[in-house]
Amino acid sequence: MVKLLTRLGELVKNDVMPLTAKYTAIRIRAKQVRPIIFLTREAVGEVMRVNFCEMARRAGAQVPLLNGMADATSYILEHAGGRVLLPPSVSLARGGLAGALRSGGCEVVEDDFRRQAPTAAAGVTGANFAFADTGTVVLNSTDEAVRLATTLPERHFVLLDPRKILPDSLAAVPFLRQFRELSPRHFLAYITGPSRTADIERVLTIGVHGPKELHLLLVDGLSGDFLEL
Repeated sequence: MVKLLTRLGELVKNDVMPLTAKYTAIRIRAKQVRPIIFLTREAVGEVMRVNFCEMARRAGAQVPLLNGMADATSYILEHAGGRVLLPPSVSLARGGLAGALRSGGCEVVEDDFRRQAPTAAAGVTGANFAFADTGTVVLNSTDEAVRLATTLPERHFVLLDPRKILPDSLAAVPFLRQFRELSPRHFLAYITGPSRTADIERVLTIGVHGPKELHLLLVDGLSGDFLEL
């Protein structure tokens, strides 16, 4: 489906910039017939959600079907496997994730990350935005706590609002510029699937330089702010 939609990035700009039209046109290229299909903003968003999930799964990520923050919390409790690192996140704090995890019997670490990270079972973060064409999530990793939570534990859970799924990396340029305006020294992590390498004898190994498992949890209404983790 990704290949059928030509330059979806130009269309989705209507979602992140003031809208000038109610409908958006997408041209589908075929051998002879080239119809114009008109989609609403909601339909374009659903197309990108489906594409993102498909590409993320191809890259080795797990993308379960969830219904809200309660489902996401239950999923983390079921799959975390032990102590959870929870670095500062405005969207996750607003959703009350730390308290919900503790209520479910999970040990949640919110400080002293350097000492706690090596023995933690999982890290949980939000995401600034994602790309539908590759299944990639992008995180502002300037805070060392975020970098520790996304690299040392064997499992990484990312909570993402589907509204922050962009068609591709080009569509993220306006937000990258905003990050630079706020601080030229921002660190952004682009994560596609679990950590993998084939450096040693060209044998693919999962989890050498980072988590063995990447769980992408889509939570509607979590945050529509692309600068908010």
